[in-house]
Amino acid sequence: MEVYLFLAEGFEELEVVTPVDLLRRAGISVNTVSISGKKEMTGAHGITLHADLLFEQCDFTHADLLMLPGGMPGTKNLGEYQPLCQLLTEHNEKGKRIGAICAAPSVLGQLHLLEGKKATCYPGFESYLGDSYVDDSVVVDGNVVTAKGPGVAYDYALCLIYLLKDKETADTVASQSIYK
Repeated sequence: MEVYLFLAEGFEELEVVTPVDLLRRAGISVNTVSISGKKEMTGAHGITLHADLLFEQCDFTHADLLMLPGGMPGTKNLGEYQPLCQLLTEHNEKGKRIGAICAAPSVLGQLHLLEGKKATCYPGFESYLGDSYVDDSVVVDGNVVTAKGPGVAYDYALCLIYLLKDKETADTVASQSIYK
C-alpha cells in the first residue's frame, strides 16, 4: 500500500501529524512529500517537520491514496503547484483514493474533482465546493474523502484506515490510542 501526504509551507500541523501517525500505527506506509524542493517544512503554527521525500523524487504510479492537509497558506501553495494538480487529476481519473481536510478540499473543487460528489471543508471555503458542500465532519463519496478541519483529524484518519484496511484495524488503532 502506497500513501503520500503532500506538504507545503504553512500546512496545518494536526492534519499532518495525526493522519500520518494513525495510519502508520495501522501498518500503512505513509510518505510525507514536500512540494517546495526542500525537506524542511514549517507549518502554519511554526512547527517544522522534515518531509520523507521531495515531489520530484517520487513515482506515484502505484499510489493508493494521495492526501492534502489544510492550513494557510499551505492550501494555497498546494493548489498553485501544477505538478501536484496534474497528479491529483490523473489519480482521480483512475478512480484512486484522494483525501483532503480543512481548506484543502478547495483545491479539489477548483480542479473540478468534486463534481457530482458530496464533500466538506473548513468554514469559509464552502464556495470552492459549490453544490458538493455538505455540513458534516467527514464525508466519503466514491474515491474522495474530505474532512472539516483539525478537530476531526482523528476521525478522518480512522475513516481512511477503515477504507484502506478494514473496520477491525481502525477499531484497534482507536482503542489502543484511547480514542472515545
